[in-house]
Amino acid sequence: MIAIIDYDAGNIKSVEKALKLLKQEVVITRDRDTILGADKVILPGVGAFGDAMGKLREYGLEEVIREVTGRGTPFLGICLGLQLLFERSDESPEVKGLGILKGEIVRIPESPGLKIPHMGWNSLDFPKKGRLFRNLSEEPYVYFVHSYYLRAEDESIVTATTEYSTHIHASVEQGNIFACQFHPEKSSDVGLQILQNFVAI
Repeated sequence: MIAIIDYDAGNIKSVEKALKLLKQEVVITRDRDTILGADKVILPGVGAFGDAMGKLREYGLEEVIREVTGRGTPFLGICLGLQLLFERSDESPEVKGLGILKGEIVRIPESPGLKIPHMGWNSLDFPKKGRLFRNLSEEPYVYFVHSYYLRAEDESIVTATTEYSTHIHASVEQGNIFACQFHPEKSSDVGLQILQNFVAI
């Protein structure tokens, strides 16, 4: 069973729908025991960093996330879910992130001819191809919606990058923890393969 963490963030239903296409048993929950008992856990989300951390703390989910990731359960952060795993964000400088991974979230710099937020399809490069990207061709296209991006402290955890005004760390993998800045659930067949790879871990 795959638990999708419910903390009032957007985009949860589309992740559920994609996993059901892959014939997975899925539950959307904020119940501690359900999350800890799941085979895999996903933290999706769109929205503001500070508001999201506030909701995680309000619902007692911060400690649940620390516990489930510490147990070695495969854990996937998507979009805002990636950002929350890190230490801080320019979007809400006064709010601490989960800090499970080392790095910071910074605003995409302005660049002539490029719109922010970055909304659309971009290709991925693989500095090292993590387990999420098995059976994918080089430079696959995936769908992004974001104004802030990750700068991981340890570049050895970065498994995918993209270029949009700057060099963006688009996906990371550290042990049982995986995260994508892009939306696999909105990335057509490529995204479904990425989710299938996560399911298979």
